[in-house]
Amino acid sequence: MAVCKYCQKDITWMKEGRKNVPVEGDGSVHRCDNMINAHNSLRSIGRTSLTPEEIKQYEESMNQQVNKTKKK
Repeated sequence: MAVCKYCQKDITWMKEGRKNVPVEGDGSVHRCDNMINAHNSLRSIGRTSLTPEEIKQYEESMNQQVNKTKKK
């Protein structure tokens, strides 16, 4: 059995169409407040909200990470 990472209840993942749905032991769909709050707090960043310096720094850190993994 799996455990909900938000409230630590035992759940089972069932396939519903093309989606995986968490189901509790009694057969009802699992929806906890912590999970709903986490999904609602997702933040999106627009392309114009980042400065060119921030984009450059992000790309450099990604390239450094790739170079570290190639050496191994």
